[in-house]
Amino acid sequence: MAKRILIHCDLDAFFASVETIHHHLDESRPLIIGSDPQNGHGRGIVSTCNYAARKFGVRSAMPISEAWRRCPGPPMGEAIYMQGTRGLYARASRKVMQILQSVGGPFEKASIDEAYMDVTEAVGGDWDQAIKCCTDLQQEIHASLGLTASFGIGQTRILAKMGSEVNKPNGIHRTLPDEIESFLGPRSLREIPGIGPKTSTKLAEWGIETIGDAMQEGILTLGRHVSERFAEWLFQVIEGESSNDVSLLRSRKSIGKETTFPKDLMDEELVLEHLDSLVIKVMEKARKEGISGRLGEVKIRYKGFETHSYGKSIPVAMDDVDVFLRISRQLFAHFVQSGRPIRLIGFRLGNLFQSSIKQTTLDQILDASLEEE
Repeated sequence: MAKRILIHCDLDAFFASVETIHHHLDESRPLIIGSDPQNGHGRGIVSTCNYAARKFGVRSAMPISEAWRRCPGPPMGEAIYMQGTRGLYARASRKVMQILQSVGGPFEKASIDEAYMDVTEAVGGDWDQAIKCCTDLQQEIHASLGLTASFGIGQTRILAKMGSEVNKPNGIHRTLPDEIESFLGPRSLREIPGIGPKTSTKLAEWGIETIGDAMQEGILTLGRHVSERFAEWLFQVIEGESSNDVSLLRSRKSIGKETTFPKDLMDEELVLEHLDSLVIKVMEKARKEGISGRLGEVKIRYKGFETHSYGKSIPVAMDDVDVFLRISRQLFAHFVQSGRPIRLIGFRLGNLFQSSIKQTTLDQILDASLEEE
């Protein structure tokens, strides 16, 4: 049976790129978007930053005071600090998604700056045409909006997602069916979406650091090191047999929790701590019920009951708390409207699956053995 041809599109440093174009900024200067740093004394968080700022170790959801310490603005340094312009991002995202959807075929908006496409029929099953499709899309996105995008091509969601990270920014990477093992072999297990630092560190204690190491161990030996379920899932990834479905992700079946504060909060770092707690509780419930999910969604209600929800989907259904902690923090950091009192924060795990073989984490194994809508 012919393999599906999937494409993952990831807009490069999207928010920062939009602001750079809109304000005619110098790309070589660090740009940090978030709350007012107050010369290093602010209590907010970083929404996002450009590649120049990332060289200083600045990242999304970092306290804005820590970002200032690493990469100060004038007169101590040259970094540019600004609050985000949400309307600009939404309009740019809509235009990009319209361009991507023009290819035809199943389409899934994974977040405001990411999308999956099944182009099997659109390119007639031709992998060379898939590269041309990505090149054409890159050129159209840049010509229309001045933005760059990176593309990954593969027969599964994970391979496409990993491919889009290879040649950033403005890169294209294709993994053909007979290249999967050579592509994955030398890569760290950490590069597989969903295998976080805790899991990869614990696997390294058994000398398993790369995907090639796991391949050499074999599914039976790896299963003894961790669990049969984890080993089966990992070898599905290695053999190119993991999820290849692309959908609109409109299912509302979900589990979630939210909390209303006794007093509206202005401290974004404190709200983020509450959000972390909610994510942990939701994922604990999901694990107990044997449920995994592909969609993480954060709900923010401001003073006056204005409410917004922002979601992001991942390549495969997972029940890893660390994965959804990262997603929820990024969503909150990217979309919180700095300076507005927050009345409620919530988290929802959506697009649920209940399966005997799904992604799991080493933490789970050890415990057992001892987009705005």
